[in-house]
Amino acid sequence: MARQLPLELPSIEQLGRDDLIVSHSNTLAAEAIDAWPDWQHNVLLIVGPEGSGKTHLARIWAEAADATILGLGEIGPLSGGFRLVIDDIDRPDVADSDLFAPINAARLGQGWVLATSRVSPKMMAGRLPDLVSRLSAAARADLDPPDDVLFEGILAKRFSDHQLVVDPPTLTYLATRIERTGSAARAIVEDINRQALAEKSRITKPFVRRVLERHSGAGMSSG
Repeated sequence: MARQLPLELPSIEQLGRDDLIVSHSNTLAAEAIDAWPDWQHNVLLIVGPEGSGKTHLARIWAEAADATILGLGEIGPLSGGFRLVIDDIDRPDVADSDLFAPINAARLGQGWVLATSRVSPKMMAGRLPDLVSRLSAAARADLDPPDDVLFEGILAKRFSDHQLVVDPPTLTYLATRIERTGSAARAIVEDINRQALAEKSRITKPFVRRVLERHSGAGMSSG
């Protein structure tokens, strides 16, 4: 009999305020977005590595502020009181001219901008000095590497996005054996989900150990 392929349901990523896990690692950023519109500066820059939760925070603010989330090359004429989210402003394919106008206008009190970046303004190679200066003067919230509470919460949320519930001891076991980044969490949860569907297995600590052993060649510890 041919092996039946597992039916993998699409992951539905929840990015609401109630879905945000707050710990020491991201408290300042969460407090900053919650404080709007009483910001002391009309530009907020959230800085953190890939997978650290910048986009989630930006989406929360966008919903609260009814802000426009801009893609590459989408920045057009600005109206009074505009509210914009600009993700990953450190990307080399984002033109200085697309950034300068809204950031300068917000700096002058004409609107608000929440921008995200993987690096600080001074580390943005090739940016115009005037733009770097304005970004450096903005309010800034850095995301620290995930602590234990946050990383286990990230894993739990990733499983929940797949409609899966995993017990706390298994989450702790997994969290201590993979790279502590959002991208690593996403990759391993997707693989565990696929394997569980294929084997029709519950996600237990022994099951997770076996999945990690398959990844040992990629630098993950089986523990």
